[in-house]
Amino acid sequence: MHRAMRGLIQQVLTRVAAEGLPGKHHFFITFDTMHPDVEIADWLSDRYPGEMTIVIQHWFDNLTVTDEGFSVTLNFGDSPEPLYIPFDAIRTFVDPSVEFGLRFENQDDDEEDADEEAPMQEMAEPEDDDEAPKKGAAQVVSLDSFRKS
Repeated sequence: MHRAMRGLIQQVLTRVAAEGLPGKHHFFITFDTMHPDVEIADWLSDRYPGEMTIVIQHWFDNLTVTDEGFSVTLNFGDSPEPLYIPFDAIRTFVDPSVEFGLRFENQDDDEEDADEEAPMQEMAEPEDDDEAPKKGAAQVVSLDSFRKS
């Protein structure tokens, strides 16, 4: 299930890379800064030693999506910084404009069998830090409510 949801994130980001963000869509993406394939500036990994939330909304550049992850340049205090985030490092993906959120509970990269991965849970609101939203937090909708019995 996690692979399918990461595939969905890949499709969404690929479309945004080609066409830009439609309407009021924007994304909060929380990722594991200690994942071995994450590439961020040393000062960012020092400031966020466990996880970091980025916002893709008003200004972003060089969004490139591959099968393994995505790279993007974001502005941190008027200083553009390139980042590379593998899909396996993503812990949460939220689009508050449509009240959609995904949360990945199990981040064990050595685990090959999808049946052993933890089930997807509804996402909690992001913590209030420099990259988190300051107002209008999104309501999280559990995908279970849309499943047919």
